[in-house]
Amino acid sequence: MPNPTNSSQEFVIDQMKKSTSNSFGYIVNSFHELEKVYVDSWNSEATPNVWYVEPLCIAEPERKPQKKPFWIQWLDQKLAQGCSVLYVAFGSQAEVSSKQLQQIAMGLQESKANFLWVLRKKESELLDEGFEERVKERGIVVKQWVDQSRILKHQCVEGFLSHCGWNSALESICYGVPILAWPMIAEQALNVRIVVEEIKVGLRVESTCNGMKPLFVKWEGLMKMVKELMEGEMGKQARKRVKQVAELGKMAMADADGSSWQTLDLLINELCNK
Repeated sequence: MPNPTNSSQEFVIDQMKKSTSNSFGYIVNSFHELEKVYVDSWNSEATPNVWYVEPLCIAEPERKPQKKPFWIQWLDQKLAQGCSVLYVAFGSQAEVSSKQLQQIAMGLQESKANFLWVLRKKESELLDEGFEERVKERGIVVKQWVDQSRILKHQCVEGFLSHCGWNSALESICYGVPILAWPMIAEQALNVRIVVEEIKVGLRVESTCNGMKPLFVKWEGLMKMVKELMEGEMGKQARKRVKQVAELGKMAMADADGSSWQTLDLLINELCNK
């Protein structure tokens, strides 16, 4: 008997394909200059049309001054101490097992890196008792919602251990923060290939994604790659590269003259003509 869940997924995917093929085009969460890094002719040859109108994250107006949350105050302290910080977050959808959380905790602890780790409350309860006390001089675990853009913009944040969901990857790229990529679900394995192999703005954990299921990562491998990202030569190269690409993002959002603004004007005009 066929799995009803698989049948439902196949039906949804089939309907998406039909809708896409009959659509006027795609509005893509990216920008022209970034796509040119690894796809030189997609926009001109794609059917339907493709419009790149991002990165909106760097076009957000500055918020009015307000009381800083404790995690920004902690980052400020690390900046004053001249420390670089690894930001760790895996999004809101992927479930991380208790055993895997223990390995992540050990890897971060033994890496000796400064880190800010965002966890859901129920996940934080699975950590070894005493972990936060052991790392309190150089790491904190945040058990609440955070403004990710605000963290990635902070001057002391120089690495992002991420599931590599595209929104997170694009934010990290646009703020000039190299990525240590760990794909977990959905299209994230493809995103990692783009980030690591094509754009070359990050490294990957010592694991591969087995289809839709992430493989178990041991603490020794994670520790090794955290050190490489934050201190090693490959990390330096990724950091240099991502800052170059971040400048392209700023160009794309430059008022009126930026490629994303021009693309948006073109899209509006074409829709009006329809």
